[in-house]
Amino acid sequence: MTVAIVILNFNGKAHLSQFLPFVTKYSQPHHIVIVDNGSTDNSVEFIKQNYSELQLIEIEENLGYTGGYNYAINLLDQDIVVLLNSDVEVTPGWITPILELMSQNSSIAACQPKLLSFDQRAQFEYAGAAGGLLDKLGFPFCRGRLFQSMETDTGQYNNSSKIFWASGACMFVRNERFKAIGGFDEDFFAHMEEIDLCWRLQNAGFSIYYNGDSYVYHVGGGTLSRANPNKTYYNFRNGLSMLIKNEKQGRLWWKLPFRIFFDFLAAIKFVLADSWKDGWAVVKAHTYFWSNIGNILKKRDLAK
Repeated sequence: MTVAIVILNFNGKAHLSQFLPFVTKYSQPHHIVIVDNGSTDNSVEFIKQNYSELQLIEIEENLGYTGGYNYAINLLDQDIVVLLNSDVEVTPGWITPILELMSQNSSIAACQPKLLSFDQRAQFEYAGAAGGLLDKLGFPFCRGRLFQSMETDTGQYNNSSKIFWASGACMFVRNERFKAIGGFDEDFFAHMEEIDLCWRLQNAGFSIYYNGDSYVYHVGGGTLSRANPNKTYYNFRNGLSMLIKNEKQGRLWWKLPFRIFFDFLAAIKFVLADSWKDGWAVVKAHTYFWSNIGNILKKRDLAK
């Protein structure tokens, strides 16, 4: 199988300088692509001067995670596309175990490696850990983390197993499957888009996997801190949209009221914790959601 490692960059020159050497060293002979999302920090000049052998795709404006990757992947024809955050340190042999797994099982549309913390290297990292799941209300969580608490990696997830969603920090996805379902939903812009993608892939009859024989180290929050109200806004907004688009009708009628109730509680909690910007972000997320409910409902037929 042919492979393209695709790194989306937006004003991430410092991360490129720190982590690209590992990618170029440990990803041969596979194709490496840098996609610049309208950066203004001389990232493009840095790539041209230091990594001229890599393919560089320049986008004039910031299209977000969703638009940037959709734009780039539409230009690529490799069998497997690896979506790799710019703040990830890859390791020797990180690609081989996942390619072997996907080669053996054609039903696997997407797969992720073990995600460990760059700073606390014996612990799992928040954005994916040992594979993503959804609870009964459609809230995402991961093996290897409990709320904000990260498990220590003692080999408890050194297996290959089916999961619900693979982390967008490091996701291997079949190019053909990605394009067949329309890629990322660009209305999401950023956050939850990989969960929505994996849900749609499963609705189309394919599976998502985790392979613990491959591992990488992720800084996390390198592009947008978890404490940023914009992240709160996108997570709450996109989480609702994802539920409407993908959940079965028989479950949606009772899940949506519960989600609205818990979002209301979350907004109150944010305000009481002196994080009124996050509380306001939840309100804005719901305002967007209900203002665009018609367009979101139209996508249901496309996702089922």
